[in-house]
Amino acid sequence: MVKRPSILVVDDEPVNVQVLKSALKEQYEIYTAYNGFDAVSLVKEHKPDIVLLDVMMPDLSGFDVCKIIKEDEAFADIPILFLTALDTLAGEIMGLELGGIDYITKPFEFDMLKLRVRNHIELKRRNDLIREQRDLLARQKQELEDALAQVKMLEGIIPICMYCKKIRDDQNSWHQLEKYITEHSEALFSHGICPHCEAEQMENIRQIKRTSGGTLTS
Repeated sequence: MVKRPSILVVDDEPVNVQVLKSALKEQYEIYTAYNGFDAVSLVKEHKPDIVLLDVMMPDLSGFDVCKIIKEDEAFADIPILFLTALDTLAGEIMGLELGGIDYITKPFEFDMLKLRVRNHIELKRRNDLIREQRDLLARQKQELEDALAQVKMLEGIIPICMYCKKIRDDQNSWHQLEKYITEHSEALFSHGICPHCEAEQMENIRQIKRTSGGTLTS
């Protein structure tokens, strides 16, 4: 069964709350609050798809409630539609500046309100879907990177010849250490000569000179 979108209706006048609930309950799950403190608690408890919020309420105004919700990252994406008798330009500006998505003044047409509610909920649904797909892609990308890193990592016991230091692969073939590591990891090599090998090579050159009478020919 598909879960119905949910609306939190907030107004300090019980009659207004009941009228809005009656108009919207056929299409939406309705939660109600009669003051700002209960509104904040219900948002955290139910995380509704949209909040219809009165402005002029005792204790916490609608503007205060909006500010509290928008400052909480877990609930900041919930659309807040102000539904108020405060019919002033300053009030509308304040509501929109605080993060309200719409500002409707009383009295209003119920058909128009229903259309706006529907559109805002649909927009939120699409945004939620985009966010979920983005998060899924980010997780899959990280999992792929982790898997590639694991594949490239040398693990376990590596069979190596105690004399020539060649390494045996899974096909029972023997490879030089450098070749094996290059094929099984992302390691890169820079070539130099250690003091022991340098001394050994110099001794070999001196030995060749001695055996050739001190003269090297091409």
